[in-house]
Amino acid sequence: MSGLETPQAGDDRSEDTDVVTLLIRQHGDIRNLFDEVEASTGEERRDAFRRLVRLLAVHETAEEEVVHPFARRALSGGAQVVDDRLAEERAVKETLAALDDLDTDDPKFMPQLLKLRKDVQEHARAEERYEFTHVRRSTDVTDLAAMAKAVKAAEAMAPTRPHPGAESGAANMVLGPVAALMDRTKDAVRKAMGKDG
Repeated sequence: MSGLETPQAGDDRSEDTDVVTLLIRQHGDIRNLFDEVEASTGEERRDAFRRLVRLLAVHETAEEEVVHPFARRALSGGAQVVDDRLAEERAVKETLAALDDLDTDDPKFMPQLLKLRKDVQEHARAEERYEFTHVRRSTDVTDLAAMAKAVKAAEAMAPTRPHPGAESGAANMVLGPVAALMDRTKDAVRKAMGKDG
């Protein structure tokens, strides 16, 4: 596979033993999926958009369950860094939820998708600059690997649709059946990190 091909699910994922490397790779996968949605039409666009929505949902859930708690605890000014990222994530989820109600052939779809892309790219840049870089500097390879393992566990349990307002445990509880899924995600993360809850 050349470096120019779109990564497929499972490509080199087992080699992502550093949580920062794993999440930055996902940012690249997200950019590629935006490209695919924009360049396709009809059923291909619908399929690409569903894959984009799922990747965004699992990526954000993993960050909320693994990276943000670590950053809040370990970084100087971590609480504000995380609060800023959560506000960005909430806005992204709201746009995603609105887009999810539109057919990909709707004339309103592409302008909303382009807005979403801009917001997601700005959010990703802020994560990489204000959170990920400092997470990597604040811990060792063992912790980075443990967090990568937990992110992978969270991805396996994450929702397939975005749920605005689910950026905290309390908000998750009002979502009914999604709350059970989020609890399983948290359990998977805790188990992967060697914690009993």
